[in-house]
Amino acid sequence: MSSPLRSDFSAPVKGAVVDQQELIHTRFAASKLKAKPRRRHFAKQGGNHASPFKGRGLAFHHVREYQGGDEIRHIDWRVTARTAKAHTKIFEEEKERPVVLCLDQRASMFFGSRHCFKSVLACHVAATLAWAGLENNDRVGGLVFADEHHREVRPRRSHRSVLNFIHTAADYNQKLTQIKVASGIDNAQSLATAFEELRRITRPGSTVYILSDFAGYQHEAERQLHLIARHNDVIAISLSDPMEGSLPANGNYPVSNGLERLQMVLTSSLRQQFLNRHQQAQHDLLASFKRGGIHHIGLSTDAAYFQRLQRGMGQG
Repeated sequence: MSSPLRSDFSAPVKGAVVDQQELIHTRFAASKLKAKPRRRHFAKQGGNHASPFKGRGLAFHHVREYQGGDEIRHIDWRVTARTAKAHTKIFEEEKERPVVLCLDQRASMFFGSRHCFKSVLACHVAATLAWAGLENNDRVGGLVFADEHHREVRPRRSHRSVLNFIHTAADYNQKLTQIKVASGIDNAQSLATAFEELRRITRPGSTVYILSDFAGYQHEAERQLHLIARHNDVIAISLSDPMEGSLPANGNYPVSNGLERLQMVLTSSLRQQFLNRHQQAQHDLLASFKRGGIHHIGLSTDAAYFQRLQRGMGQG
């Protein structure tokens, strides 16, 4: 018998593996989530979003004095008569803004010490953003990637496309339980490869959400992400767990990689070194985002994501 679906999106997500029906259920929260574009659009197709490029469109923008080359039929005769100077109406073009989701389901995401694993939280956030994009009449698609493979969902303006993305996310998430040992997997290479593929499938003018713990974020991954950000609105949503920044109290702890088991001795010195390393890594990551003009939203497994996501997107 399946567990009841979540109805309170102000509560933390729970679980080590996603429930596909819960991902579908996030559509009831998505109507309250609306992304605000942070940079000019480059998409050539007409759509439902106002563009900073002024021209012939559906939305009136403002009136200014007539300039040589302006359309005579756009002259505002009322303002012209009132001011005794020719004025013309300026309209705002509408441009399409596809939503592209890049969802990390690598072995490093299969971890959590509180309510849920990072991989599960990432799926819930991605599903919410996918439904929100469709609610906004955008084309929605993206890329789900693991350590050694990925799957593309082409952006389309349909429920089927969102359901396809959710199904792919759930499939990749459930396969994480089959990973025995992550030996031989290069986090840096897998992240750079995923971003390179993301760059290939993303058309200029898209809103791109990256949902990842950014493990292995090194030079090549940074380069690929910055290239994507040149012509797209990129939002990096980093997923973390409290234990990644602060180890437990001093003592002896059994640890295992799934095949081997050993004892780890935690001391104050070791815990401080771990904290310093984590803080430096976070500082470097945020500095990289800032250099690339990438907006950042941080989410943690020990807290509800929806309100934090709203605030990060400028809605409260």
